[in-house]
This record gives sequence, C-alpha cells and structure tokens, in this order.
Amino acid sequence: MTNTAAFFDRDGVINIDHGYIDAPEQYELVEGAAAAIAACRAAGLRVFVVTNQSGIARGLFDEAALARLHEHMRAMLARQGAAIDDIRYCPHHVDGTVPEYRRACEWRKPEPGMILDLAREWRVDMARSFLVGDKDSDIEAAKAAGIAGYRFRGGDLLAFVRPILDRMAAGDEGDPRFPSARDSERG
Repeated sequence: MTNTAAFFDRDGVINIDHGYIDAPEQYELVEGAAAAIAACRAAGLRVFVVTNQSGIARGLFDEAALARLHEHMRAMLARQGAAIDDIRYCPHHVDGTVPEYRRACEWRKPEPGMILDLAREWRVDMARSFLVGDKDSDIEAAKAAGIAGYRFRGGDLLAFVRPILDRMAAGDEGDPRFPSARDSERG
C-alpha cells in the first residue's frame, strides 16, 4: 500500500519566518497553517515537514533545541486539530562553524534527500503527492524528487492549499493545463 502525501517546508510556510528561531516563544503559525494541514489529513494525505536548519551548523542552536521546537509546533497544531506524520531536517551547511555539521548534504534543499527518505519510509505515491515551499530551493527539491512543487508567497495557507486539494480530488493534479494554486508557481 502507498500513501499520498503533502510535504511542507517549515519556515515561511507553516510558521512565520523570523530568521533562526530556537525557542517556542519565537514560534508563530502562519494564518491558516493548522487548517491547511488538517484539510490535507481530511483528504487522506500524509503530512510531512522538510526543513533546512543551518542554524545548527552555524552554532546558533543545537539539535535538542530543534527537537523541543518541533514538539511545540506539533502541540500548537494539535490544539487546532492538525497533525504532522513525520519531520525531516537538514542541520548541515558548507559554511557552518560547527565542524561536524560543516559539509554539503544530499538532504539540504534543493537536494531531494529529505523528501526521498520520507517517501521510502512511508511508501509515498510520488505521482499523487506535492510540496508547498516558499523558496526556489523548495521547488527545486520537489522537482528533483519527482513531485509537484507549489510556491507559497504568504497569506492564508488554507486558501493556498484548498485549490491543490480540489484539483487532486478531481484527478487533475498532474495535468499541466490546470493553473496552480493562487499566487503560486508550479515547479
């Protein structure tokens, strides 16, 4: 059995991008984020987060702080009826100051490693799955992984995701004749 999935970038998509955040009090959900995730789950999709976290390589916070932040994110979403199935993050960066994290990595977007790892573990149907990101590197990672990529430029995440889900329900998600979500670029 395979699963259809929605992959979401974290900073700038699920939460407001305030730069390198490592504390729960800094974490603020984007408008409609919980509702968008809940809508994906209601449509039968698995929900995954794939996020570059070079703040670890730069020595700004450690993996334990990131784990606490992700638990806080999951709790915030759960209080609003939303759940994330799994998270992947890349702590590496070639310009890092922490030696063990200073390197190129196949998980760091625009590379598709995080997406492909989740796809293997969860047996994801890539032809019917998509990614929502806010940067070119997110869309490039989606393309490299073989899934549709949608560029979110801010606003209400549910309003952005709803047309994607509607097209999927109609069986049109892979048809290039259909326009992408409002304010998006399909990669």
